[in-house]
Amino acid sequence: MIYESAFVLSSNASEEAIKKTTDLVASTIKDFDGEVLVNDAWGVKTFAQPTEKGETRGNYFYIMYKANTNCNTELERRFRISEDVLKFIFINLGVDADQEAIVKAYKKPAASTEAYGDAEKEKKMFSKRKSCYFSAKKTAPDWKDPSSYSWLVNEFGKISPARVTGLRPKFQRSATTAIKRGRCMGLISYMSNHTAR
Repeated sequence: MIYESAFVLSSNASEEAIKKTTDLVASTIKDFDGEVLVNDAWGVKTFAQPTEKGETRGNYFYIMYKANTNCNTELERRFRISEDVLKFIFINLGVDADQEAIVKAYKKPAASTEAYGDAEKEKKMFSKRKSCYFSAKKTAPDWKDPSSYSWLVNEFGKISPARVTGLRPKFQRSATTAIKRGRCMGLISYMSNHTAR
């Protein structure tokens, strides 16, 4: 199976601790006969909402890899032990046969904002007409890019329902999933539509 994982290290972590953690992830994947397909550092971002321990910034890392489920269990165990890891997530992307398409579809979050552009006005227009923005634009909400779904969250942190957004049920479900994953990783706030910078 092909998985993606993102993890956030403390912004105070030393270069040595960062290298140790990233090497640990790569070696764990290799130990379970896995293969790293994409390895990307997103840099330091300010969380959309501070963590329970009061951390406001984190160093984001992303990895896409091919491995078995036991690898995820071991990675999770090691992430929970580490004091430097603040947040992490594992997502199943698909089967090995689709590897080429999955790797090609990956876009770094900073670069992917161009696909959506500055379209706040256009997005609101779609919801007034009750037509699906994502099916018209042939895109989908991506948890890694808050600009693709932050407009679906109101200022009080509630996810707008399909009757308000005009999204088809399939895209409403995927947008809800993307929002929940983004909240888990600190990319969008639980209490408002504020996103990480």
